[in-house]
Amino acid sequence: MMLPRAFLDRPVAHRAFHDRAAGRPENSRAAIRAAVAAGYPIELDLQLSADGQAMVFHDYDLARLTAASGPVAQRTAAELGGILLRDAEDGIPTLTEVLEIVAGQVPLLIEVKDQDGQMGPDVGPLEEACAQAIESYEGEAALMSFNPHSVAMLARLCPRRPRGLTTCAGTAEDYPTLPAARRVELAEIGLADEMSLHFISHHHEDLDNPRVAQLKARGLSILCWTIRTPTEEAEARAIADNVTFEGYPA
Repeated sequence: MMLPRAFLDRPVAHRAFHDRAAGRPENSRAAIRAAVAAGYPIELDLQLSADGQAMVFHDYDLARLTAASGPVAQRTAAELGGILLRDAEDGIPTLTEVLEIVAGQVPLLIEVKDQDGQMGPDVGPLEEACAQAIESYEGEAALMSFNPHSVAMLARLCPRRPRGLTTCAGTAEDYPTLPAARRVELAEIGLADEMSLHFISHHHEDLDNPRVAQLKARGLSILCWTIRTPTEEAEARAIADNVTFEGYPA
């Protein structure tokens, strides 16, 4: 399976086509509708609710993006749906709600956030919630995670969906809670050799990493994150097959 051309033909809107000043914060319904209207593929993030629902939200804690605080995982989907996003008129959506909005109009690049805390094997509930939500979805959807164990489980649960690793240089800034040895292991992207991946989504400042070139030569598509200027986009495209962008109309 190759990553479909639909994920490569147009830049991917990071956390949807968001602009808080315009009333469409990241991963919000408004940002998703704006991306659909502009024809951009959408990158979005999943966290798990207390009652096992896949929620479209980036952070583990509510404080940065809402007036509430505390872990997302301690609230039910209904409670999270009632918590207004900052600069928005509605709350945190479920993946199912987002799928209904998008309805196959643009591709979805879905990142399953690590729930293990150490990028380890303690995975399952969020991956299963994601798989259940997209089981009957007829639009294009690709799945990825920083955690290789999560990607491996997604491969078992959703074998017909393209899958990839989200990757970076593995510095302490990238992974502040991980031991140095684990950071090095992830930075080497070594597990890609045994995982039947279709793509990686790599940090744009580390695209000259020889490992990225090696994976590209093997036929993997190379996406990158997060591009914030046209200059960065032009530089990234010298290596990457497509970019994930925010802050300007790519």
